[in-house]
Amino acid sequence: MLTAAARSSLRHGTKISVSRLWILSAARQTPTTLSPALSRCFSAGHAARFASLSASSREDTFGSLSKDLTSRSSFKKSSPDIRDLRHRDEEEEADDLDKPRRRPGRRNTPYWYFLQCKKLIRENKLQEALDMFSREMLQEERLQPEEYNYSVLIGGCGRAGQLKKAFKLYNDMKKRGLEASDATYTALFNACAESPSKHAGLQQALKLEQELRRKSYPLSTITYHALLKTHAVTNHLQACIHTLREMLQNGHAVTQETFHYLLMGCLKDKETGFRLALQVWRQMLRSGIVPDSKNYNMLLRTARDCGIGDSAIATNILLSSESNSWRDTKDASKERCRAVVDLDLLEKQLFFQQEPHSNDHLQDNSEGTESTHLVPVRQTETVPLPTADSVTPSLLDLFEGHQGSVLSLNAADVTSDRLALIGGAKGVLEKMEASGLTPDLRTLTLLADLVEPGYQSLQLLLRAAKQHRVKLDVAFFNSAIRKAAKTSNTDEAKAVLSVMKQRNVNVNIQTFGCLALACNRKEDGLQLLRDIQDAGLRPNVHVFSALIGRASRRLDYIYLKVLLKSMEEMSVWPNEVIIKQLEFAAQYPPNYNQYESRNNYLVHIDGFRGYYQLWLRKMPAQSAEEEQSQSEMGGVELTTEDGLTEAQRNQRAAARRSKARHSIRTVA
Repeated sequence: MLTAAARSSLRHGTKISVSRLWILSAARQTPTTLSPALSRCFSAGHAARFASLSASSREDTFGSLSKDLTSRSSFKKSSPDIRDLRHRDEEEEADDLDKPRRRPGRRNTPYWYFLQCKKLIRENKLQEALDMFSREMLQEERLQPEEYNYSVLIGGCGRAGQLKKAFKLYNDMKKRGLEASDATYTALFNACAESPSKHAGLQQALKLEQELRRKSYPLSTITYHALLKTHAVTNHLQACIHTLREMLQNGHAVTQETFHYLLMGCLKDKETGFRLALQVWRQMLRSGIVPDSKNYNMLLRTARDCGIGDSAIATNILLSSESNSWRDTKDASKERCRAVVDLDLLEKQLFFQQEPHSNDHLQDNSEGTESTHLVPVRQTETVPLPTADSVTPSLLDLFEGHQGSVLSLNAADVTSDRLALIGGAKGVLEKMEASGLTPDLRTLTLLADLVEPGYQSLQLLLRAAKQHRVKLDVAFFNSAIRKAAKTSNTDEAKAVLSVMKQRNVNVNIQTFGCLALACNRKEDGLQLLRDIQDAGLRPNVHVFSALIGRASRRLDYIYLKVLLKSMEEMSVWPNEVIIKQLEFAAQYPPNYNQYESRNNYLVHIDGFRGYYQLWLRKMPAQSAEEEQSQSEMGGVELTTEDGLTEAQRNQRAAARRSKARHSIRTVA
């Protein structure tokens, strides 16, 4: 035992006395091994010695260092500020529990940050993802980012319309020596397409496209589609055709999405966009590609927003003998022409330049075609108009090779006429059903904008929604109300409103704005304002714009004065559209002499002109937010020689007069 203790002391470098070794050995012995005399001797003689040694050892080891450093045993200070800091730290610790936990023991990887940023972007927390990337990943942990870290952030910035931030990340990526991938370039082109400034988006897209050509970088099909979308939104259809040609030369396949962006490019031309869309549609069918729901929705958008252009040119291009010859040989060459785009012919027809004095020649050629029988869209009184339930001949049937009569393209300046050219609402729904497609809410809403107002058209769309289990929203019914209200059919608009109540669809302020288009009388307009307040809503500037527009067309100056007084009471400030309407109503008709003749509509014009000038001085100018929203709604700004609108000039003049009166009162 003594030998083991000595070896332990030598191993650990400690010192121990001989007496302590003897006591330690005696303490480890059991009472059974000691004699009674030796036990009494140990208990009596050495108990005190053992106690003193153990006490001295504790005094030597515990607290010896603290006595050398300071004489104070402890020091503790507390104040309200320290207590607040303690509670603040506890709250921060509680907040840290909600944040993504880092893996203990080692640093996070770039792929972990990629997953976290992707999750935040899906939750519409783009700024938090950018902060995590720049602060935690780059500054705190000093990790070297990878290409996918930048690509996911560029994609999020692109979908949010942050063009400058997306290209700033791209430039930072190049400075770090990282090679961009197809996902990176796709995200950059998408950022150009989604940019609020179309001019800036186009410039950035052209620079990036030139950079890729210098690098001879092979683009993928998805990246080409993003580039097509950029040119369709920011540029024109000719740039889309140029991109499509490069896409075909590099061996990429043409799909339904490709033609979707070509149809989107047709929307840029408001005069002839519908004719261009029909030509693109015919080429899509020639390529053996079956249109999908997005293609049908884009074709309906062009029918709603764009015209067909010159009727003679459209008739010559869309009903030419060349298209009929393709129809006759379609079955024989079906397999040969599948997925093949005749881009030269398409470009020649899309950008057809009419020669002078060629209208008569084109019309004669179209009438001389034996296989085409023209039936005018605007029928005479003896021929009934096609209803919503009837199936009319369609250009789409002609493109697919079906025999039958074809509608004329001489009169297609109304949305319902352009819809009739492609078969009407029922024809479009039947074609989609024949292709195995289901119309969605967007399709039915576009059809509600295009069909002729009436009970039959509404019932057709309601049956289609029930058949395909589409839940209609308030935007669909607003479109139906707007179509009925534009024809001043108040009963039809109220019927649509009753259908909304039956289907438990809540009305919004846009619903009342559509109803205001049918309020031609003062009683109807005032009742509409009361209904808006009863519904718990507040009339906005668009509702008053619709009411003032109807009253201005009828030159009902009493009605106009009541509406202006209501705007003042409800604190609804006028926009540029309302000012234009009121300026039109306040002008005398040309060549009108109030002293020579009397007009019942113009009896109250002098009183209205005086009240209108006083009303302009009291009403403040429109805010910047309202001007921006109005410009998005298609408002027209009236600018004068000094660069200001008429309303702004009136408001500034009123402000100067008010300040002058206030200064005179102060001096007096």
